[in-house]
Amino acid sequence: MIRRTGAVVTAVFRRIVPDPLVIAVVLTVGVFVAALWVGRYPDHVDTTLERAGWLLDAWSSSDGLWKLLAFAMQMSLILLGGHVLAEAPPVRRALGKLANIPRTAAGAAILIGIVAMLLGIVNWGLGLIGGAVIARETGRSLSRRGVTAHYPLLAAAGYTGMLVWHGGLSGSAPLSMTTPAGTAKVLPTSLAGAEVTTPLSETVFSLENLLITGGLLLIIPVLLGLMSPQSVDCEPIDRFTPGEQNAPCEARGHATLPDLLNHTRWITATLGLALLCAAISTTATSGLDRIGLNTVIMYLLAVALLLHRSPDAFMHAATRAAAGCAGIIVQFPLYAGIMGIMVAAGLVELLTGAMLELAGPQTLEFWTMVSAGIVNILVPSGGGQWAVQGPIAIEAGRSAGIGTGSMILAVAYGDELTNMLQPFWALPLLAVTGVRARDIVGYTAIVMLAAGAWMTLWLLVL
Repeated sequence: MIRRTGAVVTAVFRRIVPDPLVIAVVLTVGVFVAALWVGRYPDHVDTTLERAGWLLDAWSSSDGLWKLLAFAMQMSLILLGGHVLAEAPPVRRALGKLANIPRTAAGAAILIGIVAMLLGIVNWGLGLIGGAVIARETGRSLSRRGVTAHYPLLAAAGYTGMLVWHGGLSGSAPLSMTTPAGTAKVLPTSLAGAEVTTPLSETVFSLENLLITGGLLLIIPVLLGLMSPQSVDCEPIDRFTPGEQNAPCEARGHATLPDLLNHTRWITATLGLALLCAAISTTATSGLDRIGLNTVIMYLLAVALLLHRSPDAFMHAATRAAAGCAGIIVQFPLYAGIMGIMVAAGLVELLTGAMLELAGPQTLEFWTMVSAGIVNILVPSGGGQWAVQGPIAIEAGRSAGIGTGSMILAVAYGDELTNMLQPFWALPLLAVTGVRARDIVGYTAIVMLAAGAWMTLWLLVL
């Protein structure tokens, strides 16, 4: 039944789901129209034409299209760092050995899901790219060994790291709340100036998150294995022909000093060690449970530099990784513009407020998760969404006597849950594997429903 359901849902999504850029444009138009219809405006903005002008200004302002440029650079660096690390020779060899383990298509889907989710807990960029690479390499290995497997399902399994990332060590909302500077950006105005922080022991390392995220690590891989189609319905990797991304060969001789420097290890080792020492120093000063995004980026780039043979090899990998950032570069401003419209017209408050009106103290976390999932479809940025929805969630939690850590997690779960339906973050994976969003979103939608049921159980019980 699960196998047939996966096939039917995927077939439907293949017919109706456009490319991610089209989705971003359609969402922009839809939010604009919704804001004209139900938005809240200053008293001097009366007519529809004035409202449209107001929204257009909000969309194109520094608080709209350009609001998340710095954050987009952080996300690009995390993605680039994870990609470059996944392509480092020792990591590639490890992934290649893992790809040769499965003997069946179902076993391959299970293995890829486990690897992608474990890497996603460590770092979302590493999980996204590592999951894509292990999916591609496993597909190739199965093809070489004559094992028939449904490659789109393997690619979907490689995307599941984005289902658990916000409960891991690179989650934007938990990490942004570990420092006074990050907390000051999202605290309600009533607490402005107060240095109130939330350590990771109350979010990522809390019992609630360990149970929910740990359970997903067991449930989702099994579900992926059960969705594996019969051989006659499988689409092998050859139909998708993803391009090779092998590291360039090092030149044997170096006639000039620049060539020697471009191909020597000590350059990357020097920079890598400097970044590693800086990251360790920052962690020692702030504490492991208050590590921030910049520190995570330093760790990623440091390890990637140390594992690559030379600046030339590192930059070749970084160049390939930069192609995966194209979706972030082009679409991040569009989603920031959507966020600008929603904030200017009060749509986030309307949506979240409507959800919270349904909630009592026992169900507040659940409805916060639901509202976060809906907002994530419109604004697929964990940090950007938290900047908008965080103050509302915190204030609602305080009124209901619920700790800040629990409210952070509720928003985080909603954000990561609908990643399985919103293909924005799948763009780099699609580039690596060669599949299209419509090929995988049917399977990830089923994963989303199963994960949502598990999260709901614990949010309503705990």
